[in-house]
Amino acid sequence: MVKDRGESGVGVEVCNVGWGWVGIAWSERGLVKVTLPQPAEAEALEQLPQPSPGCQPSGLDVAALVDKLRRYFAGEAVVFDEPLDPAVGTSFQRRVWALTRAIPRGKTHSYGELGLKAGSPGAARAVGQAMARNPWPVVVPCHRVVGSDGSLTGFGGGVAMKERMLLMEGAPQRGCTNDLSVTELEPSWCSAIPGRR
Repeated sequence: MVKDRGESGVGVEVCNVGWGWVGIAWSERGLVKVTLPQPAEAEALEQLPQPSPGCQPSGLDVAALVDKLRRYFAGEAVVFDEPLDPAVGTSFQRRVWALTRAIPRGKTHSYGELGLKAGSPGAARAVGQAMARNPWPVVVPCHRVVGSDGSLTGFGGGVAMKERMLLMEGAPQRGCTNDLSVTELEPSWCSAIPGRR
């Protein structure tokens, strides 16, 4: 459902993806924000900037993105190659986000590895801050960034959602938590993890 609420140069849409409601915002230059799934449509909409009527994204097919998000959260492998608004973030954040976007499904990288690849060895904390400020989770898959020991650390949707997304993608991890139901996702994969019943 497309919503118009007022600010110049931004369009907004919200959609149900099965895990909840995801909000999408775009400018004429590309994506401005994509939310993680929220329990209610209004909660996804609250996280988006105020849109203006008639903002048309250049090079962005919003309907195709909605379809990709639904397929992703249904467990399908999809490639998110939508243009991102280049005005968002600092130059370091944009470098880190570009590297994060290149992490393939089923793989993870540590914060330190990304700092090194971004040309800033020892910048694991700065990479963590870039992940915390990532306005496009899933499209820029910050859930694929983990601690140096493989531990699942901070994530805007909570560590349980991060774990669920990684399990769905088949990424190796240290283990499943007992409070996470993954039976519909990949029961044979999760049951093969040592210590998982």
